Amino acid sequence: MESAGTSDIRVAEEGLVAAEVMGNRVQPIYDAGVASIHRILSASRALRHARVVIVVAGMEGALPSVVAGMVAAPGVAVPTSIGYGTSFKGIAALLGMLNSCASNVAAVNIDNGFGAGYLASVINRL
Repeated sequence: MESAGTSDIRVAEEGLVAAEVMGNRVQPIYDAGVASIHRILSASRALRHARVVIVVAGMEGALPSVVAGMVAAPGVAVPTSIGYGTSFKGIAALLGMLNSCASNVAAVNIDNGFGAGYLASVINRL
């Protein structure tokens, strides 16, 4: 479970709780966005050992593509409605995630932490 910024944590926590309730072990990595790539790199070992990753991000939604390039596991991308400028309440992040060039990323709807946790649980059971 990774979130780009602290403002994305509420959506990430929703996914975390859903995944835990469904019997999964979850390791959160918060405030590790593209703008602070050193935090992502410091968590790279944990990310590489994950069976599935949930990546929550707003703004332009680039973080899931970055994380997917670091792992072989499937990734669930969650756009958030948080952002400023031309984020359009999460639509920019959603479109960025849907257009990801990483083939191991699937996107759920804006602010759908529960759906991400549920999907990750289903993937983890396979």
